[in-house]
Amino acid sequence: MVDNSGIAGTLLELVRELTIEIHPHRSASLPITLDSALGKELGLDSLARVELLSRLEQHFNIVLPENTYASAESPRDLLRAMQTVSGHDKKAPVAPQPVIEPGEAEAAPSSAQTLVEVLQWHVENHPDRTHIHLLTEEVPLDLTYQQLWEGAKEIATGLQHYGIQPGDTVTIMLPTGQDYFFSFIAILMAGAIPVPIYPPLRRSQLEEHLHRHQGILSNCNARLLITISGAKIVAQLLKSQVPSLRHVTTATDLAAQKGHYQLPDIEPGDIAFLQYTSGSTGNPKGVILTHANLLANIRAMGESVGANASDVFVSWLPLYHDMGLIGAWLASMYFSAPLVSLSPLAFLTRPQRWLEAIHRYRGTLSASPNFGYELCLKRMSDEEIAKLDLRSWRLAFNGAEPVSPATIANFTARFAPAGFAPETMFPVYGLAESTVGLAFPPLNRTPRIDAIQRKAFMTDGHAIPVSAEDGNALHFVGCGHPLPGHQVRIVDENQRELPERLEGYLQFRGPSTTSGYYRNPEKTRQLFHDDWLESGDLAYIAEGEIYITGRTKDVIIRAGRNIYPHELEEAVSNIPGIRKGCVVAFGSSNAASGTEQLVILAETKEVDEAQRSNLHTKIIATASELLDAPPDTVLLVPPHTVLKTSSGKIRRSSNRELYEKGALGQVSRSVRWQLLRLLLTSVHPLWQRAQRNVGVSLYAAYLWSLFALLAPVGWITTAILPRLSWRWATLGALARTLARASFTPLEVHGLDNLPDENHSAVVVANHCSYLDAYALVATLPRPISFVAKAEFMKRFHSRLFLKQMHAETVERFNAEQGISDARRITSVAQEGKSLFFFPEGTFTRIPGLMEFHMGAFVTAEMANLPVIPIAIRGTRSILRADSWFPRHGKITITIGEPIYISRQDVDNGWERALKLRDAARTFILQNNGEPDLVKGPSAPEKENAPGKTS
Repeated sequence: MVDNSGIAGTLLELVRELTIEIHPHRSASLPITLDSALGKELGLDSLARVELLSRLEQHFNIVLPENTYASAESPRDLLRAMQTVSGHDKKAPVAPQPVIEPGEAEAAPSSAQTLVEVLQWHVENHPDRTHIHLLTEEVPLDLTYQQLWEGAKEIATGLQHYGIQPGDTVTIMLPTGQDYFFSFIAILMAGAIPVPIYPPLRRSQLEEHLHRHQGILSNCNARLLITISGAKIVAQLLKSQVPSLRHVTTATDLAAQKGHYQLPDIEPGDIAFLQYTSGSTGNPKGVILTHANLLANIRAMGESVGANASDVFVSWLPLYHDMGLIGAWLASMYFSAPLVSLSPLAFLTRPQRWLEAIHRYRGTLSASPNFGYELCLKRMSDEEIAKLDLRSWRLAFNGAEPVSPATIANFTARFAPAGFAPETMFPVYGLAESTVGLAFPPLNRTPRIDAIQRKAFMTDGHAIPVSAEDGNALHFVGCGHPLPGHQVRIVDENQRELPERLEGYLQFRGPSTTSGYYRNPEKTRQLFHDDWLESGDLAYIAEGEIYITGRTKDVIIRAGRNIYPHELEEAVSNIPGIRKGCVVAFGSSNAASGTEQLVILAETKEVDEAQRSNLHTKIIATASELLDAPPDTVLLVPPHTVLKTSSGKIRRSSNRELYEKGALGQVSRSVRWQLLRLLLTSVHPLWQRAQRNVGVSLYAAYLWSLFALLAPVGWITTAILPRLSWRWATLGALARTLARASFTPLEVHGLDNLPDENHSAVVVANHCSYLDAYALVATLPRPISFVAKAEFMKRFHSRLFLKQMHAETVERFNAEQGISDARRITSVAQEGKSLFFFPEGTFTRIPGLMEFHMGAFVTAEMANLPVIPIAIRGTRSILRADSWFPRHGKITITIGEPIYISRQDVDNGWERALKLRDAARTFILQNNGEPDLVKGPSAPEKENAPGKTS
């Protein structure tokens, strides 16, 4: 118990200190009493209250109840809460002895087509298996699959009693808890559509909170609202403002209704739920996600990370957000992995609870936005970290907001003594419009950080690699490759796909993608470009890896240059005296200058004018060093002025709106000075941008003109020259002329590995583009017979050309003819003729090495010939599949040593062919700069290819 003697005075003094820090303009003599309202009178917002509770716990060595944050409205409420608690428990966390034993489980429900079928499958196969371990302030609660079904069935009966029909929308405004899990599944079991919205943090906010959600309730045509009992009376007022809303009730009331439950027909294409995106209270955008979307995404994510029933997912993420709802709960349900669930409030008030839960329950999977890892760094002591054992944690998903390279490095280093491995940190990329996940990195790989040249990127969007030690470099975190079955592309403003290492707009498609926004045709129309969807993000791709550089609406275009606010914000945050993570940079339109002015808003506790002036100078210097030009406006503001979301994300648009309304003071340059500076700094960058936009179109036209001139010459000379060697030499010369005239560097390594005229081999290469054949003809010094698909023989011009070049063809669609062709090709190889194969068989626009067909390697085995692997790099970036718009680029050809597997080293010919295939594929993966599309999550191995030199 806390001694009440003198406690009130100390409490009020701590409240006063924090209030003055946040509002330094207030007088130190501001009257603060035990009955002062923390919000309305003292101006302590949600984050300020978390800080206040943390200071009280630290000062008085106590642990306040979790509900104190939500219930306390005055210092007197805090005093009452303090009088009922005991001191901190200084013992180590409970030793790792999981109360959840995952054990063996049946395989995942691969045949299920809806979420209801998934749950039914679990109930039929292991009804008593623990599904959810719910952590509360009292006794933890376990829910089995059977209990989840029965609890949801009772509420579904109540929904049907209230007249809810399949296709109706039912809104859930509940905190994390048993009622939420039951209600969500119950709505699905009634054939209705769940619409999760976040609950109010405090009861005093109920009325304001519900009015903010009025737009969502109206847009989704909500028929019924499930909420907490304390909100029912206030929520009833919404019925007059939302005509569709018929009932406001609680989970308990619904479960109490009597009746007979009838399971309706539910189809894979039915809407499973509506995910309203961030900021949709003003202009609601409800992402439509079907059962098919959800299951496709869950299965793709599970395949990428090897999820199974032996995993334990520990989550504090809110269930009204896709990362917590789908990534944590529904994915855990699908794979039979127990879910350890604690509330977001429990994490925000004491972040150590999250990692202690991973320690205690031997968590293997967990997730958080970047700010969650930062909060642990800030709020956990070395003593607390020393008590943790995090060796069970195999994947720490980091997504839902920009991933900071500094956070990755700092978290990994700080928690290494607790057993946190570098490869556990797992930066991912996703968005609600793709259900939740879109790109994951390979397993067992440390995060990839790309250091690039700052000036080239900010002026041209060109991500030129530089040394990681370069003090002026930009750093971006790699988010891996698209999930299985999904695709991404980077396009320019004209919807033309960009080559690697050029920044553009990220678009995506796949089985997880939404069909649009619910009852919002205009926003839906803006979302789609044919069958590609806009992500709203800027990005570039390098070696198949996706690097997100910012949101399109957040990037500031100033004097013809792109400014990425998150990097500037981080740099300013590191200035001593500026509150870390409490800086926002945004562009504000200036009618007088006709461009965006750069505004920096930075929080500080400093009140001394001389010190504030010094901070102002340092911010200008820091920004100038990064951008080569100073900001237009710098504002130093009190703590908690910078607006953030409930999850801690910077609300740039809201801060911009506040600034433009004149609600903040400002120190700004004159319009005349701004115009002069813009004139001096914008000429060169603007000229470079104009050159790039016009130049790419001119280059494409020029390249096709070259091709139109050279291609007929190549075809005619091939048709009339009498010797194969002459034809080959002529085509090679024309291909090299095309490369030189198009300013395409052609870099070749390993020419000495090719066989001479007296030896034969089977040559294989990866297939990236129509340009591959031209690059190879320009590279290979002597004739080699290409093995091509038989369809080419149907057209006169290609048939004559292939015959003159002694190409071999194989039928792909007639099995009997295909076998005959394979025997003929093997016979040709046995006669001493070198053959060339593209073992992938075709190419796609997606970067990556596909599966190899066995034809080339069976031929090599039967003819007892070595295999020579060739890695082609760069042709896909110049000309992708499905595109006829070429880009400037560089081509690299790397020729490997001949691979020969002795027949004495293997048991049979098929095994020998497999070893030849694997060795060739390993070499190509090591040198083509693209990911392995077959292994998916696995990184290419780096050891030398097996076999020996011929």
